[in-house]
Amino acid sequence: MRKPNIAILGATGVVGREITKIVDELKIDFNEIKFLSSAKSAGIKLEFQGKTYTVEEAKPESFDGVNIVLASAGGTTSQKFAPEIVKRGGVLIDNSSAFRMDENVPLVIAYVNDDDLKKHKGIIANPNCSTSQLMLVLKPLHEKAKIKRLIVSTYQAVSGAGLAAINELTDNTKATLAGEEFENKCFKKPISFNVIPQIDVFCQNGYTKEEMKVVKETKKILHLPENLPISCTAARVPVYNGHSEAVDIEFENEISPDEVREILKNSFGVKVIDNPDNFEYPTTRDASGVDPVFAGRIRKNLAFNNGISLWCVADNLRIGAALNTVRICQKVIEMELY
Repeated sequence: MRKPNIAILGATGVVGREITKIVDELKIDFNEIKFLSSAKSAGIKLEFQGKTYTVEEAKPESFDGVNIVLASAGGTTSQKFAPEIVKRGGVLIDNSSAFRMDENVPLVIAYVNDDDLKKHKGIIANPNCSTSQLMLVLKPLHEKAKIKRLIVSTYQAVSGAGLAAINELTDNTKATLAGEEFENKCFKKPISFNVIPQIDVFCQNGYTKEEMKVVKETKKILHLPENLPISCTAARVPVYNGHSEAVDIEFENEISPDEVREILKNSFGVKVIDNPDNFEYPTTRDASGVDPVFAGRIRKNLAFNNGISLWCVADNLRIGAALNTVRICQKVIEMELY
């Protein structure tokens, strides 16, 4: 198996740095690696696997000889460079929303719909962070009992909105505790000691773009019927890292909470913590900095026939972004799709 030349686009950002770390953790076997960014960040020195690399400004010629590009530089940048990468024979694994709903671009969660990778035409999309953790939980349950209806409520950490949002939570909290005025810039409302029921802009149907991402991406990844009812409410919470989700599922076939626990215990990338009598259930602190999606509070849903309610938590910068990007890279190499 030949070793690929790899580039990380957006290498100096929060997710880009996490991608770099996970490339090392997963021992991705590459020939050469380069780190690319905007002109503003070019020249920064990065330490990686005992070597010092200089971050280069991303230009079309930067992708000459590059086989796989791991990108987390925003949709505009991805759209700008995608044709250049594909033209040069490279594969773009993109972490932005630019190509997710393009019917010619596979939207992939590694170990969930790997076969879709075979359909790629040079671009592979990484799903939204809140969708990503959900798929590892839903896929094995769907295979067992077939999803009929789905309602998801997300409680999303500020790191999902970037470094400026992380800093705003810190500064806003300090100001609130000191009784000082604070002008919020990243969020429409103060984030300290608050829950904001808006992530991204509102659509005509009253849902936000973030909520509609969960609806549309879930259907695409799991190959669900377009008319299958899915609803989502997404809220931003004053937590630095880790997205939480309350998930209510109606299945076509009967399935018990004990069966759900057993299925998830034996599923890739999922860890069950579910003993409420001893106050054992997953929280964002359990998930921060580690790979699994944690599931708990598994119980019979009282509103649905054949219904299950559960709670799942994951590190949004890892499984929701960087980890899945690198896992896709790993699959592309294993399946020799570059």
